Amino acid sequence: MKLEYDRTVDAAYIHLDPSESVKAKKTYACDPEETGGQIQLDFDDEGRLIGIEVLDASHVLPKALLKVGSAAK
Repeated sequence: MKLEYDRTVDAAYIHLDPSESVKAKKTYACDPEETGGQIQLDFDDEGRLIGIEVLDASHVLPKALLKVGSAAK
């Protein structure tokens, strides 16, 4: 697992596939009212969850996690 966080746009991406070479075939947008934020789940062509995109990440994810994945911008 790898987390990338871009503080300039307050977006995080959690790569669940360590190779990061697998491309998303389908994206499911979670209901923002149910999750408290804009979260999208990416799936590969076999239906496996490969990544999670979190917008407004500083409002949804723990600050310590964002610090670890912070991109220098």
